[in-house]
Amino acid sequence: MELILDRWLHILSGITWIGLLYYFNFIQVPGLGKAKADGTAAGITTHIAPRALLWFRYAALATWLTGAVYLMRAPHLSFADAFLLQGASAVIGVGAWLGTIMLFNVWVLIWPNQKKVLGMKQASDEEKASAARVALLASRTNTMLSIPMVFFMVAGPHGLG
Repeated sequence: MELILDRWLHILSGITWIGLLYYFNFIQVPGLGKAKADGTAAGITTHIAPRALLWFRYAALATWLTGAVYLMRAPHLSFADAFLLQGASAVIGVGAWLGTIMLFNVWVLIWPNQKKVLGMKQASDEEKASAARVALLASRTNTMLSIPMVFFMVAGPHGLG
């Protein structure tokens, strides 16, 4: 039963994380450009973006942690083998590595730079422009990595290994 709960929590937090990732990249970023043009961006940057980013970064952390717990508890998998890409855990390990890179991007590149962009941390206009570019590129990278990550996370149990 614990294994089912581990996997369910991993999937639920992953849906939240990747759903928010797609929301930012396909809805908020294009919408914010239009909102800046008509003067309504403040509502998004003040009320929506900070809350969505809070859920985004903690969903990323929860996804990674619940995935690690699942790898440690599953009798047919091994956390170490997954990250060393060995044995029966190799296929899911590729997904785990992609998820790890994505988690790094969220906490080290996206979040610190978004704080500058949203005015939560003091920054000059030049620093904000640079921060926006770094956050956007890291977010777009995560969007692209999410596709093979999901494939490798589910491929092992469905016969790819």
